[in-house]
Order: sequence, then structure tokens, then C-alpha cells
Amino acid sequence: MNVLSSMPAFDPASKHDKECPEMEILVVGSVGLDSITTPHGKREEVVGGSASHFAMSASYFAPVNMVAVVGKDFPEETHQLFRRHKIDLEGLQIVEGRTFRWSGYYNIDYHKAYTLETQLNVFSDFKPVIPDRYQTAECIFLGNIDPVLQLQVLDQVKEPKLVVGDTMNFWIESKRDEVIALMKRVDVMLLNDQEARDLGETHDMIRAGRRVLGMGPRAVVIKKGEHGAVLFHGDEIFIAPAYPYSKVVDPTGAGDSFAGGFVGHLARTGDPTARNFRQAIIYGSIMGSFNIEDFSLYRISQLAESEIATRYDAFRELTRF
Repeated sequence: MNVLSSMPAFDPASKHDKECPEMEILVVGSVGLDSITTPHGKREEVVGGSASHFAMSASYFAPVNMVAVVGKDFPEETHQLFRRHKIDLEGLQIVEGRTFRWSGYYNIDYHKAYTLETQLNVFSDFKPVIPDRYQTAECIFLGNIDPVLQLQVLDQVKEPKLVVGDTMNFWIESKRDEVIALMKRVDVMLLNDQEARDLGETHDMIRAGRRVLGMGPRAVVIKKGEHGAVLFHGDEIFIAPAYPYSKVVDPTGAGDSFAGGFVGHLARTGDPTARNFRQAIIYGSIMGSFNIEDFSLYRISQLAESEIATRYDAFRELTRF
């Protein structure tokens, strides 16, 4: 038996099928410059941020509209890179000052990012303003920014069909009430295993997932890195493996790339249903697996759609029993 056998393969042509109920995606998050050291080397001031990684990943599936802020020092070539991937930048604010910067490193096990410095710069005053054209977006991804800002975004949009949220431990600890308020307004919440345990206030991951589900979202996805992902929806649990990889270069942004594949597939198919959540997790894992193969957006920005299809087929074989 193959648990993916009844799921259709990735079909690039479907993105352009007039009968396909494709949804545009609105992403609101951070765009910045990262300086990263891993056992495979060091890169200075490469493109980072939740919106950057998400948008690049999702762009292989559906049109993406970005709302974020950068300083006037943000590289013009990156603007061009986004545009080549059909990422609309009307909502990208360019203001006086320096762009958000983060520097950090990973040890040989890659299990944790160690922060050396965070410079909020223009991001410290970021107030998301959703352009009129974006306000009717049917699919919304809220990157792991301040939950107060995430709620402000939802106040500016009109009846989206799907809202997917992300957060981080810092917000769970410092603005727990606002994170819980957000839960009541999203359809799907994406968390890593530690975030789920912190939010659910239990060390038991299954219990944590169910507790978070009880806070309001239709579904909860817990990302477990090299151990795959778990979907909670109603009384059902779906567990998917991670794509097996032997070389990790830089895991920064892998979670946002997962989100891009997950949301991108749902937007491409126009089918935000429980069954399709399962397939979306597979595409999320595929996009995350490409992200970690090089620094920043280097690998994921150069994908051929046939590579996505090949890894999807590999998942079929991995889950055959």
C-alpha cells in the first residue's frame, strides 16, 4: 500500500489551467539580511526573513503578494529576483534606514540556531499596510511576526478562504494572550514541536497538538524537522516523514519554505480541505528539503518544477508498505 498513491502528482500545467480555482497568496512577514555560519561555511548579508523564504517557495505553486519592510540599503538584485518569480512587491515598503539583520551559527548537529546579533532597524517600526488590491486575497500566510501585527493584518482583509499562521517561542512567552487570540482567527496553525509544547503547556506532543487545536484553528501542523510533520484535524492525526537528506548546508528558513509548499499547494488547487492538508504537508516537506541544501535562497530560487515532481515520486516510494 502507498499512502500517497491516490494523490495526483505535481503538475506545473495546472497553475495555468483556466478551470483551476487557483487562489492568490498574501504573505506578511520579515525580509532581511542574514549572516550565517555553518559547518559548510559562512555567508555575509544574504537574503533572509520569513516572507522571503515563504514567498520563494510558494511562488512555484501560485501567485504571491508580499507585505514587508526593508531599508534603502536592501539589494536591488533581490527585488529583481522576487519579480522574476512573479512575487508582487506593491506591499513591500522601502523606507529610510537599514534593513533588518540577523547573524547566527549552527553546530554540526544543526538542531539549533544560535543567535549572535539581531538588528531590528526599520523592522522595529513596521506597520503592515495591505494594499487595496491585496485585501481580497483568498489565501493568507502570517509569518512569525508580532501577533498584534498579525491581528492587524486580519482586520484589513476581506473574507479569505484560508488563513495560515506561524509564530515563535518568543511571542508565545511574551504575548501569549495575543497568540491565543490569533488562534481563534486562523484556519491552520504551523508550529515546531517545542512551540507546540510551550503553547499547549505539556511535554507530550500529541496532547499539545490537541490542546492547540482546541484553541480555535481548524487544523494544526507540528513540524519536527528531520522527523517529519504531524497534522491534527478534528479527531484525526496524520503523520508524514521528512524527505531523507544526507547533506544539510543551511537550515535557516526551512520552516518558512515548508509553509510555502504547504500553503502554495492549497492555493494552487483551491481546495483547503482536510484531505488536501495531507498532500500539502508532503509538498511542504519537499520545499523545506530543497531550502536546506544551500545558503539563503540560492537553491530554492533555482528549482526546476521537474525536481519537485521527482521528490514527490520519491515520497510515494518512501511510504509504500
